[in-house]
Amino acid sequence: MATEIERKFLVRDDSWRQQAAPGVRLMQGYLAATPAVTVRARLAGERGVLTIKGATRGIRRREFEYPIPAVDAKAMLDELAATGIIEKTRYPVRLGPHTWELDVFAGDNVGLVVAELELSREDEPFERPSWLGAEVSDDPRYYNANLARHPFTQW
Repeated sequence: MATEIERKFLVRDDSWRQQAAPGVRLMQGYLAATPAVTVRARLAGERGVLTIKGATRGIRRREFEYPIPAVDAKAMLDELAATGIIEKTRYPVRLGPHTWELDVFAGDNVGLVVAELELSREDEPFERPSWLGAEVSDDPRYYNANLARHPFTQW
């Protein structure tokens, strides 16, 4: 079984852009979103992905991810998404042994920029870049499933 260990932070400024690789446009929607499980369809550029995630416990949760045809992902977003669609561009930023993923949100969440870091263990040390802001790993408002229901621009 797959386990995701992820830390999530707000971003202070745009200085990360100097180190970023090209971004990938993402569109994602939630087919089911409860406290126990979320089921997400995503279009990442020309790739489709179906993801099932368990309940978050601290910064850890079960995650199962499967490639699906892009046309299927698009149909799921158009016809089955139970919430709003998340639009964002994801930029990888390599820093030491880790790769940060910086999500620049668009649409109903425009103005929000979040840095995510997946770790192999909860106590794994990592370098904190100067552009890193407050940690929001434990703030459910920043879970993408919640941003789909309650967009950042409506807080």
